[in-house]
Amino acid sequence: MTISKRDQLIDVAVELFFRNGCHATGIDTLLAEAGVAKMTLYSHFKSKDELILAAVEKVHQEQLQQLESILNDPGLDYEERLHAVFDNLEQAITSPGFIGCPFHNIAAEFRDPEHPVRQLIARHKRKITDRIVSALQRAGASEPRQTALRMMLLVEGAKIMVHLTGDQDYLRQARAAGRDLLVAALKDSAG
Repeated sequence: MTISKRDQLIDVAVELFFRNGCHATGIDTLLAEAGVAKMTLYSHFKSKDELILAAVEKVHQEQLQQLESILNDPGLDYEERLHAVFDNLEQAITSPGFIGCPFHNIAAEFRDPEHPVRQLIARHKRKITDRIVSALQRAGASEPRQTALRMMLLVEGAKIMVHLTGDQDYLRQARAAGRDLLVAALKDSAG
């Protein structure tokens, strides 16, 4: 199966933008890596910002699908699915070349909260939170929204702190706090 030039550009943009930064990655570098002409780029995207949006959207969709597969895994019960969110976090943080949350890194380059890239990133984080709220509701957790917000703080905080300090203990502590949080939320619902 051959990949379209548009998809090829997006794949290379994901790699370069999320590794090196959007502003630090020039169009010429992107074109050389993708092996396409400037005319091809501009026949698919009106601007570099439009390509950045497409790259962020791709990663958003991939992460959302990954979360959905975790939260809907038929081989796990509801509680195990929620704990698997922290397994996924650990896998991401301990993978070779971890350079932090791609959305945090890109958001830092676009300071205006009204910029379309920042709007897409905010939508991504809200959708992830909403999926966790739904999973907590299905599991019968007490206060699913509050619990989901706390889970997100643990997940996002661990990503930032491990990225900034390199100290994996932040991950271990987030996992332990997440376990305690879920046990309490699920116990309260059963009691």
